[in-house]
Amino acid sequence: MARRQSEDIIHLSNQVDRSPRYRGRLAPSPTGYLHLGHARTFWITQRRSQDAGGTLVFRNEDLDRSRCKPEFVTAMFEDLAWFGLHWQEGPDIGGPFAPYSQSERAGLYLDAFAKLKAAGAIYPCRCSRQDVLRALQAPHAGDQEPIYAGTCRPERVKDSTLLADGSARVNWRFRVPDGETITFVDGHYGERSYVAGKDFGDFIILNHENVPAYQLAVTVDDAAMEITEVVRGEDLLLSTARQLLLYRALGLQPPAFYHCSLVTDEAGVRLAKRHDALSLRTLRAQGFAPEQLRKGW
Repeated sequence: MARRQSEDIIHLSNQVDRSPRYRGRLAPSPTGYLHLGHARTFWITQRRSQDAGGTLVFRNEDLDRSRCKPEFVTAMFEDLAWFGLHWQEGPDIGGPFAPYSQSERAGLYLDAFAKLKAAGAIYPCRCSRQDVLRALQAPHAGDQEPIYAGTCRPERVKDSTLLADGSARVNWRFRVPDGETITFVDGHYGERSYVAGKDFGDFIILNHENVPAYQLAVTVDDAAMEITEVVRGEDLLLSTARQLLLYRALGLQPPAFYHCSLVTDEAGVRLAKRHDALSLRTLRAQGFAPEQLRKGW
């Protein structure tokens, strides 16, 4: 029998930690040159860390093997330092939670994967992205990302070989508790609520090459590095609900969250790394000073 919705609510009030133990993080991905939107979010991150008298951690999120390039790694260190960002731990200077590049932290992710698997929180999935898109039904067709239809959930799979020993080429999905409301208090946007199975579905945490997905990697790393507040763009608000479920499943304490409004171009489209004209590298080459770019922030 289904429980009443009032019983299906996670209330997580993520108040900002203002103690000297405050730990924030910069977590760029070297898949292109960082732009003005990244800089603004990271500047807010630094200001919040400084206001709390805390520590700022630099983490290199370089898990996308096909898109992460050495030249982008070099550029992100140079461009962010030029912009006026200073961190106390990171790949370039070390620290007590090294290594600070995700490509070197595979053991932590696989340990978390094993824990989720032992708990029955995840299941193997053979569906391709095309399969997911084909399975879409209204009203989800216009959503930002497809909500998985649960095709490979164990109770729906007749072919038991799918659940076998790993010889099959599968991704692994986290099974969300359908109907449960995940509520948290964002430091900028206030209380936010999302319903599992309605606003988001079962999501991939590990692909068939044993590469962890973003949701798993950042959850594990933020916990392992003892981050007390995650500052990032508002486009990741929904991801927070997914990650809170992972924190709970792994028995980890979640940090506070603060989501920043996004920088957009003249057409109102949020900046992406394809906006070369607004990359820090280009603006720097054009003679802009960091103070000019920060004006009005």
